[in-house]
Amino acid sequence: MYERCCGLDIHKKLIVACSITPKGKEIQSFGTMTEDIISLVEWVKSKECSRVAMESTGVYWKPIYNLLELNEVETTLVINAQHIKAVPGRKTDVKDAEWIADLLRHGLLKGSYIPDRDQRELRELVRYRRSLIEERTREVNRLQKILEGANIKLASVASNILGVSGRAMIDAIIQDVNDPVLLASLAKGRLKNKKEALEKALKGLIGAHQKMILATQLEHIDFLDQKIGNLDREVVNRTLPFEEDLELLDTIPGIGRRSAEEIIAEIGTDMSRFPSDAHLSSWAGMSPGQNESAGKRKASRTRKGNNALRRTLTEAAWAAARSKNTYLSAKYHRIAARRGANRAAVAVGHTILVIIYNMLKTREKYKDLGVDFLDRRRKNYTIKRSLKTLQNLGIEVTVNNPEALTIAN
Repeated sequence: MYERCCGLDIHKKLIVACSITPKGKEIQSFGTMTEDIISLVEWVKSKECSRVAMESTGVYWKPIYNLLELNEVETTLVINAQHIKAVPGRKTDVKDAEWIADLLRHGLLKGSYIPDRDQRELRELVRYRRSLIEERTREVNRLQKILEGANIKLASVASNILGVSGRAMIDAIIQDVNDPVLLASLAKGRLKNKKEALEKALKGLIGAHQKMILATQLEHIDFLDQKIGNLDREVVNRTLPFEEDLELLDTIPGIGRRSAEEIIAEIGTDMSRFPSDAHLSSWAGMSPGQNESAGKRKASRTRKGNNALRRTLTEAAWAAARSKNTYLSAKYHRIAARRGANRAAVAVGHTILVIIYNMLKTREKYKDLGVDFLDRRRKNYTIKRSLKTLQNLGIEVTVNNPEALTIAN
C-alpha cells in the first residue's frame, strides 16, 4: 500500500531503523542522544519515507515522535507491541525493525491514539500533580503512624488530623506542649464539643526523635501543598479554552473540578477520534473483557488501557455511589449486591465514561435518570416475578388491569 516506509525498533541506547523503498531495503543503527535522533530524522527524510512506525516502548518513543512531528513527517504511528508480536525463535533487533516496516508497508498497522502537543503537555502536568497528591497522602499516613506510635489518638476524634485544629495541636506538641487540657483548648469549630475525648486522645508519651520526625513531615507536607498549588494554577491556565467542557463534566455526580481536568487531559474534547462510546471505553480499559470458546462466554477481566483515566473514573464511581437519590448510586448498589463493590465501581466508572462521551459530543448537560430508572425500565419483569413468587408461596393474586403487563418496556 505504501512505497516508502520506515520501521523503528527502539531501545534505551539503540535505535535500529529499516527503510523500504522501490530501491530496496536498508538497515541503519542510531544512538538515542538528541544529535543521533536528529540524524535519524534526516536519514528518514533522505529516503523520502512518508510513513514511520515504532513500538510504544516505555517512554523511549517520545523524543523520537516529537522530533518526527516537528520535522513534519506525514504519518508517524506508535504501535502497541502486543499487536505486532512476531513468532519467537529468531528474534533480533534487525528482524524486529524489518517486521515493523513490512507490516507498515502493507497497511497492517493501526496507530495508538497520540494527542497533539498541547494536550500531551497538559497530560504530563496533570499526571505529575496526581503523583504529588498521592505522595502527600502517603506522608500524612506516615505522620499518623508516628502519632499512633506515641499513643496520641487524635485521628480517633478528629476526622482530619491536618485541619485547622489538628494542625495547631501537632504544632504545639512539636513545641514541647504536653498538657492534654491545653492541647484540647486549641480545638476550633465543632471540635470544641469533643474536648473531653480530645483530652484523653492527646495524652500520650512522645519522644524527642518523634517530635523531630513530625516537624520534618509537616515541612514536607507544606512543601507538597505549595507545589500542588503551583501546578493547579498552571493547569487552570492551560484549561481555559475548555472551561465550558469542564463545567459540563462537573454536573455529573462524583466528578469534581480536578477529576474533570484529568479526564479532559486524557481524552481531550474532540470525540470524533473515537467512532463510538464503546471504542472510547475499550481504549480506557473500562469495557468488560471478552473470552468466548466453543460458543460459551466465560468470565474475564477488563482489558488493559489508560491507567490514569481508569483510576480517575473509578474514584468518581466511588464518589457517585455515596450520592443521594441518583441513577449512578442506584446502579452501584444494585451491582454491588450481586457482584461485589469493586466490580460495581468499574461498572459505574464505565457508565460515567459513556455519559462523558455523549455529553462532549452533543454538548448537552447531564440529566439524571432517577433513582428508580432501573426499576421502571424493568417494570413488567418485576411485576411478573413478584406474582410468580407469591403464587409459589401459595397466595392467590388477582390482577385488576392485566393489560398493563403487556406494555413494552
